[in-house]
Amino acid sequence: MQNFGCGFYTRERKLSTVLFLGPMKILISGSHGLVGSALVQLLVKDAHEVVRLVRHNPQAGSEIEWHPNEGRLNAQDIEGFDAVIHLAGESIASGRWDDEKKRAIRESRVKGTTLLSQTLAQLSQPPSVFMSASAIGYYGNRGDEVLTETSGPGNDFLASVCVEWEDATRPAAEKGIRTVLTRFGIILDPDGGALAKMLTPFRMGIGGRVGNGRQWMSWIALEDVVNGLKFVMRDRAVSGPVNFVSPHPVTNSEFTKTLGHVLSRPTFFPVPAFGARLAFGEMADALLLASQRVKPGVLINRGFAPFWPRLEPALKRMLHKEYT
Repeated sequence: MQNFGCGFYTRERKLSTVLFLGPMKILISGSHGLVGSALVQLLVKDAHEVVRLVRHNPQAGSEIEWHPNEGRLNAQDIEGFDAVIHLAGESIASGRWDDEKKRAIRESRVKGTTLLSQTLAQLSQPPSVFMSASAIGYYGNRGDEVLTETSGPGNDFLASVCVEWEDATRPAAEKGIRTVLTRFGIILDPDGGALAKMLTPFRMGIGGRVGNGRQWMSWIALEDVVNGLKFVMRDRAVSGPVNFVSPHPVTNSEFTKTLGHVLSRPTFFPVPAFGARLAFGEMADALLLASQRVKPGVLINRGFAPFWPRLEPALKRMLHKEYT
């Protein structure tokens, strides 16, 4: 195994159900985020041509400018790509969810996806696949219910955002472009996202479960996210929603104990539900206390084999621990 500098490791594996293609020309939005950065690195390593969709003056050849809030994207600029992967969106885990923040969360997803989808539908040379980010927030707070891609949406704020976000891809799908909705779970990597935020208190020995700890956490290692995206991009049989989660979700209590064990730190400092709500407001109910027991039905049925299906080995490897 090698570390390619993104906080995750890769190893070669032959996936018999995947359609292997030659180098592709791929357009990616959100290319500087946690997933986008890792995905670009993997695709470049595989000799694909990657062009970034950006909101600043572009560098010749490697970037294309767009302004989703203003509805500006030149259709001619995005003619002839083999695949378009749309990952852009306002962070949901930074800052309290006041009205302005919630509006930014919704509009950054719906406006950008609508603009991109409508523009792709106008092209004379559309891509063969359009992959658009979504999230398991689609399902809402569902307790112990096992959730698959066929499960209906929840009824909270994030669920409503995800429904609109996914509906915004409809113009591309109606054009006949294979459209994939990538419902990401809790993406784990020590260099960003949820795990990075947890590491400081846990390393200090002041980590603990949140609320009663019985809420399900549907997690996935960053390495499995990017390899899963590459897998889906190549598999022409996959369209519609795809859950990007480990096949083995854990409860918050299990996650807490496992992370503490891997770090060799105690986990005796629980955060009560009222404390989480006091600190984070509405965001606490959606991101910390909601229970989502999600299964990766499409990925597993299509033959994708995650490198890190179990939490403890995944955390040990991410945190540079030896394990057998």
